[in-house]
Amino acid sequence: MISTDVFVDRLELRAFGRLTLDECREFEQLSDYRIHFAAPLDLLLDLRELESCSLDALIEQVRYGRLHAHDFARIAIVSDSQWVAWAALLSLALMEIEVRVFDDDDMAHEWLGEAIEMPVEQMPAELLLH
Repeated sequence: MISTDVFVDRLELRAFGRLTLDECREFEQLSDYRIHFAAPLDLLLDLRELESCSLDALIEQVRYGRLHAHDFARIAIVSDSQWVAWAALLSLALMEIEVRVFDDDDMAHEWLGEAIEMPVEQMPAELLLH
């Protein structure tokens, strides 16, 4: 299962349990939409609760990464598992993006250089039209 938060210049994905191909595609649709309006985006992947990933989902992540190699500015991976962090780094290896791994989401947010922001769905429409 995944949950996502959408900000003006950043997407955050949190994965729980087993990541499936359908969930990857759900995230891809959301990120494609945001990329259309605000590329390049920062991406925060919180994988601390990720237990496993289906093989087709892993292949899809690599394919999507290659397709969008220039649409993301920085990627912060939050994980307390070296195995998960290495797997995520390998899936992003073909992208020319600065990627860092953190064991704490506060440090990841700090690296992304952001103040606390309001999610897009809570922003007034006039702020989104820039």
